[in-house]
Amino acid sequence: MVSFFLALCLGVGLAAACGLRVFLPLLALSLASKAGLVDVGSGFAWLGSWTAIACFSLAALTETLAYYIPWLDHALDTIATPAAAIAGTLVAATQLGLDAHAVDPMLKWSASLIAGGGAATAVQSTTVLARAVSTASTAGLGNSIVATVENVGAIVLSILSLVVPLLVGVLLLALVFALLHRVITRRRAALAPAIA
Repeated sequence: MVSFFLALCLGVGLAAACGLRVFLPLLALSLASKAGLVDVGSGFAWLGSWTAIACFSLAALTETLAYYIPWLDHALDTIATPAAAIAGTLVAATQLGLDAHAVDPMLKWSASLIAGGGAATAVQSTTVLARAVSTASTAGLGNSIVATVENVGAIVLSILSLVVPLLVGVLLLALVFALLHRVITRRRAALAPAIA
């Protein structure tokens, strides 16, 4: 049970990092798999190949640099949102049901889509909003700062997910509870004047 929880934290942590940058967490997972630090299961053994590392390196470099080009960053956001959901689902699936015979594939992919794809999409949606606010308030001049924060966040979250997945899991749960509390508080505040 503990190993499943750690695997879930690792998978969801990397998925959340995919919401910041699609390919940096995939590159981190690929390198960790190649180094033998993370088990991705036999179905995802290709992630630890030199070919995958080369492809993810090129994709991560291209994605990272492209976000510093003002008009291109918005175009990337349109394709990054579904790509982040797919990447988040993939990295979560590498950790859920490492033994293919122990977990029903339908359950594995459903859980991966909900937990991994959901985490990546939630984070990606937040970055799209941050970029839109930055563009509106700074005429796009602040977008490079947003891009730098996202790059650093993706790297740090990927490393933390691989090194201390339990910490990432606790932080993500705390963030979810804080957001839920905020939504509930705002909803109650909005309903209070209507009732009075």
